[in-house]
Amino acid sequence: MSVGVVANPASGRDIRRLVTGASVFDNAEKGSMVYRLLAGLGATGVEKVWMMPAGEGLSGSLMRRLRSHARHHGVDSSPMPALEFLDMQLHGDAQDSALATRMLADLGVGAIVVLGGDGTDRVVAKACDDVPLCALSTGTNNAFPSLLEATVAGLATGLVTTGQVPRGVAATRHKRLDIRCGTASDLALVDVAASTSRFIGARALWRVGDLSDVVVTFADPCAVGLSGIAGQVRPTARTDDHGLYLRLSTPATADVAVTVALAPGLVAHVGVSDVREIAFGEVVAIPPADGCLALDGEREIERDDTDEVTVTLAAGPLVIDVDAVMTYAAANRMLVGGVTPDEGDT
Repeated sequence: MSVGVVANPASGRDIRRLVTGASVFDNAEKGSMVYRLLAGLGATGVEKVWMMPAGEGLSGSLMRRLRSHARHHGVDSSPMPALEFLDMQLHGDAQDSALATRMLADLGVGAIVVLGGDGTDRVVAKACDDVPLCALSTGTNNAFPSLLEATVAGLATGLVTTGQVPRGVAATRHKRLDIRCGTASDLALVDVAASTSRFIGARALWRVGDLSDVVVTFADPCAVGLSGIAGQVRPTARTDDHGLYLRLSTPATADVAVTVALAPGLVAHVGVSDVREIAFGEVVAIPPADGCLALDGEREIERDDTDEVTVTLAAGPLVIDVDAVMTYAAANRMLVGGVTPDEGDT
């Protein structure tokens, strides 16, 4: 009964801290989140946690919390699971998360908890096989992961990992987008956008005027980023059996103009000239052009007007639904001890 943890020390620190009003999510808080996650996991019987190594700011904060727990908490507190760091060399980029995820899947963990933003979750989803994910938000644009208290996320993940809550109740199959660009291939969990920017550069998107064609797996009017644009014109749930294709243009020439939060602190006015549903397995052709493809809010693939680009909606990773798990646990009194209400009435 083990759980894996991938905590990206670089999440929440990209260029949008300079060009928008996004906050820095510091590594000390990520370390505290992992500590709270361990507390929840231990309370449900998880015995071991494997974790990707992290920089001093994150791992130092975590280890200080664990030492304090050992000193100040007695036998009445829930046991902490044994923590072991993966034996791997860090490169300081996305390949760290990818390698850690493959190692965790090979170790047979019951779930992987991811601390990061949309980009981190995309990398993990590419390597996790069918291991369910619990995605916690610590990034900039966080349409895919959830903003949850880590202690509660640990309880829910632990209940799933130990088999107390059936996977069919606990985990939902999310959608993904399979991308082909010339000979290159990749995937996205939230959105794919064609940008006229010729170079990947700092990766993050913040200029909406550079964008033309957008494909999304879901459209949430509360989301920050491209999913929020789609959510203003045709809300689409994560569980719906379709995605959306949008053609963007200037607000002055479009049929519909929407006002959205493109990034934290950055409100943009966007024109939408076309929107339609796409079904599972449907292949969407992106018109040829020079520029880049942005995946989940970050420019990843450079292209020219000779590259054929297609996007296909497909089944994606299993994701733990923390609300569903905790509701099931409450209905079945899994975390309730002592005298039951019926016994108390006699």
